[in-house]
Amino acid sequence: FHAWGFGQMAIAATMHVTMVMTRRFDPENTLDLVRDHRATGLAVVPVMLERIMDLPAATLAAKPMPTLRFATASGSRMRADSLIAFMDHFGDVVYNSYNATEAGLISTAVPADLRHAPDTAGRPIAGTTVRVLDEQLDPVPTGEIGKIAVANDSAFDGYTSDDTKDYADGYMLSGDLGRFDSDGLLYVVGRDDEMIVSGGENGYPLEVEQVLDAYPGVADAAVIGVDDERFGQRLAAYVVRSNPAVDADTLKEHIKGQLAGYKVPRDIHFIEGLPRNATGKVLKRNLSEKGD
Repeated sequence: FHAWGFGQMAIAATMHVTMVMTRRFDPENTLDLVRDHRATGLAVVPVMLERIMDLPAATLAAKPMPTLRFATASGSRMRADSLIAFMDHFGDVVYNSYNATEAGLISTAVPADLRHAPDTAGRPIAGTTVRVLDEQLDPVPTGEIGKIAVANDSAFDGYTSDDTKDYADGYMLSGDLGRFDSDGLLYVVGRDDEMIVSGGENGYPLEVEQVLDAYPGVADAAVIGVDDERFGQRLAAYVVRSNPAVDADTLKEHIKGQLAGYKVPRDIHFIEGLPRNATGKVLKRNLSEKGD
């Protein structure tokens, strides 16, 4: 939120390239701007990329971006269907970056990584080392989920309030949970404070969101943890439908077919739109105020 837009501007300034900026994002106008200015790069947050791909097929066909060499995205999770659709239409030009205001750029997924695994955050950039740690702050085996810890020269010195992040052996804890696969690709599965424990089992809202995203008729989805008298916590989903015929029971069966039973949200609320901040991140703290 604090650094992505400024960082793009700083990089462009150091490279002495022309920047084209607008006060408000408009998906169709963005395509026009790239083409009219023969832009080679496009910096977005994921929801912008999604809204471009929500344009009618005829509009997309009429507004190519032949000069585009890269579209760099960061700031929130990226829907796999929109990502792949964008690359299928405009070419393999998307680079997905995982950043933290306190640590700067951490990892980047290049187009080949995203073709292989659309949900990956890629590989740590040069000069940055990433570890995934357990609750005792020891490294976890490949494939297991743990706390993402980062070491580089761009980490901050602390907040103005004199607070700071937690560290482990010189590595800053980012506040995110993730895992590495056997190919060395990093996956971010959610925020540390979003993980729920339901009946002794760990649950991560992001993995449920990704399953919901993939269902036809679901335009957008967010999942949060709520209190549960029996299990301590449970998951609740907030869904924006593109097809009003989609119902809660159908979505629960869809999730149950891909994830463990305790990860199936007991409550699925259908809403008109998810609350987002200026960079497209979902404001999950506002979701409990919304209902059907």
